[in-house]
Amino acid sequence: MDMVAIERSVLSFQDCHDGAWFERLDLAGVRRIVVGTGPGSFAGVRSAIAFAQGYALGKGGSVEVLGVPSPVALAEPGVAKAVIGDARQGKFWLALLDGFKLITPVFQVEESDLEKRVPRNMVVVSPDDARIGEKLCAAFDARYLGLAVPTAEGLLRAVRENPALCSVDPAPIYLNPAVR
Repeated sequence: MDMVAIERSVLSFQDCHDGAWFERLDLAGVRRIVVGTGPGSFAGVRSAIAFAQGYALGKGGSVEVLGVPSPVALAEPGVAKAVIGDARQGKFWLALLDGFKLITPVFQVEESDLEKRVPRNMVVVSPDDARIGEKLCAAFDARYLGLAVPTAEGLLRAVRENPALCSVDPAPIYLNPAVR
């Protein structure tokens, strides 16, 4: 195996505090680690990036770390899709996909602008269905397909289909400035 992915943008409380996730990674022979950069769980995204960078550093440069926005893990061939998440405080984050192509960088909108920012040809899914599913169902009706959670396997599939999705210096996707 030459490539492994780590996707930790959607976590339960227990997952956030369980460091055993990295013990389950098979890193034998890995030359490339693909990391989901969010948006999503503050702790999950940052711990995944830190682990990947630390592992690569320990390998003396023989392992490359690449970042990929987590919503691309939900891409499907030939499917126009909007992945929408809860950005809190009446805002949503959006990732617009055309197959394995990310149309724009992940962006944030006010609730009042949500419907007009999603093209009519797109189906809609959300990793935050429990919090915003009712609003998305009301806004998009039958186009809202419900819960969809990014996975490591999905990240690998997306990267294999479209290597241009990768950034060589992964950093978490920040939708808002830091609070002081």
